[in-house]
Amino acid sequence: MTKRKNTRICLAASAGGHLAQLLKVVQCCSMYETFFITTSNTVREKIREYGKVHVVRECNREHPLRVFVVILRCVAIMLHERPNVVISTGAAVGCVACFLGKLLGAKVIWIDSITNVERISLSGRIIRYISDLFLVQWPELAQRYSNVEYLGTAI
Repeated sequence: MTKRKNTRICLAASAGGHLAQLLKVVQCCSMYETFFITTSNTVREKIREYGKVHVVRECNREHPLRVFVVILRCVAIMLHERPNVVISTGAAVGCVACFLGKLLGAKVIWIDSITNVERISLSGRIIRYISDLFLVQWPELAQRYSNVEYLGTAI
């Protein structure tokens, strides 16, 4: 299958559960050029078959200096790769990639974790306002929040 070179998709997620959920949708992107932004070298070989892999450090709000370093690294990646679409399941690195992608004119798709049963994630609550499509995996959450859609729990 020939990849469409005019559409570039950034798949951004922290290593672990966020990345595991993101990998469940990666087949939907197989006809497009894709690249990953993630937080651990240990997953690089596992996901390399789907596209280029950029690894940044893990970060969270409790380590502001790390967040700053990750933001700088993500800026360089996003300026180099220039995605048309950013898809993320979270957490912090996904949030950063979504904001940067939006600033560069990309469409933003956020898929909140299936583990968020009672409310959407902190990163999701931030990204919800800039996302073009925000998906939750519990119908109650779609009813509770505006600009949120429930399409099922296949992820």
